[in-house]
Amino acid sequence: MSGRTVKVGSSGRFSTRYGVKTRTQIAMIEAKQKAFHPCPRCGQVRVKRLGTSIWKCRRCKCVFAGGAYMPKSAPKQSLGGEKVEAAAAEKKKKEAKAPKKTAEPEAEKAEAAPKKLKKRKVKEEA
Repeated sequence: MSGRTVKVGSSGRFSTRYGVKTRTQIAMIEAKQKAFHPCPRCGQVRVKRLGTSIWKCRRCKCVFAGGAYMPKSAPKQSLGGEKVEAAAAEKKKKEAKAPKKTAEPEAEKAEAAPKKLKKRKVKEEA
């Protein structure tokens, strides 16, 4: 047998279907997914994926839940990291520019008391 998928890796099973970009993205994701990862308990790089979000260390036999493709999923990556970081930076700038409210003196609070409601006249029935 000859080496069938030297260039395209695991996405060679798709042949010419789905487009080049999609196949290369799948190949990159699957390469990361199938690699060994560090164990959260023992620290050794021996963690493999058992199934969707289930990971097991082959040294200390620790089984834990994690991300679907990586043991630890980063939230900013799932939403398109650059957009989330830019939005967070803008929010911080707005908070820094906004004037902070100071405590009002008690005299001003008394003046801002709620208005009295007018009493309605009720018709008396005979």
